[in-house]
Amino acid sequence: MKHFQPTRRRAVAAIASALGAASGVVPFTSALAQAQTYPDRPIRLFVGYSAGGGTDQVARLVGQKLSELLGQQIVIVNQPGATGAIAVEKVATAAPDGYTLLLISIADTVVPALRAKLPYDLEKDIVGVAPVVGGPLALVVNPSLPVKNVKDLIALAQSKPGKLNYGSPGVGNSLHIAGEQFKLATKTDMLHVPFKGAAEAITATVAGQVDVCFPVLSNALPLVESGKLRLLAVTGAKRSPSLPNVPTVAESGVPGYDRTTWFGVAAPAATPKPVIAKLNEAINKVMSTAEMRDFYAKQNFEPMTGSAEQFNAFVHSEIAQSAAVIRALGIKPE
Repeated sequence: MKHFQPTRRRAVAAIASALGAASGVVPFTSALAQAQTYPDRPIRLFVGYSAGGGTDQVARLVGQKLSELLGQQIVIVNQPGATGAIAVEKVATAAPDGYTLLLISIADTVVPALRAKLPYDLEKDIVGVAPVVGGPLALVVNPSLPVKNVKDLIALAQSKPGKLNYGSPGVGNSLHIAGEQFKLATKTDMLHVPFKGAAEAITATVAGQVDVCFPVLSNALPLVESGKLRLLAVTGAKRSPSLPNVPTVAESGVPGYDRTTWFGVAAPAATPKPVIAKLNEAINKVMSTAEMRDFYAKQNFEPMTGSAEQFNAFVHSEIAQSAAVIRALGIKPE
């Protein structure tokens, strides 16, 4: 086998470095060196919604555990607005060095089908790093609403077309799509009221400013237990193991209804593969611990693990599926 001579190796490395600089791609040798010392400073994890919501809670717990494992602080950066698109843009246009990450969710896969123009291409500018967790949403109402179950809600909504309303973190958010799917399946007419984040939508439901909401189950449970919200059903195909007496929407008179949520970590598309691999390994390790499994079981979530390639393919499939749902609902890009 022919080997490079030292001088030739230096020349090839210089050419590779120059080509990498010109194309924006980090040379493989440099990427390997970077991964060996990565991370050597704090990492920013962008969240497209306000503090206190379900997405924010997932980011803070995963960030804390990842920080302990990597030995560097994970700084949570909340950038609410535009249904998460502001945060996605921040990450899509950031330096691809592994120090700017995104807590991506199913909501982000819906936005491209709703916006005629976006300052980023989710499939080309963002790459999946690792899945984190998934689970059902909750169908909750303000306790003053005279309904005890899903059938009552359907009957009330059908008797008062356009009079009831429901809140969500914004147009195109998965909570919004959950509400629209419910309306479509039940042939009801409820007004959609968008907010900047899940926390605001839930607060408005508690205050009686909106009647109905489809929040992440873990975010709704404390308010349900305190009597500030009434839980009618969960949105998954199966009942939650920790809430065996709470029916699904599907078994409550809406056959086939199934809407769940998921979260993962993503990065700028040109992030070096060795850095992605290191992050993927760390996140999988965090999500595989008994502590995380037990914690999320109580929150009606299930930790998820997998390779970066698998998660990236999953995200792309969700983008396609979300676009199909938007078309089926007759929602046109704005």
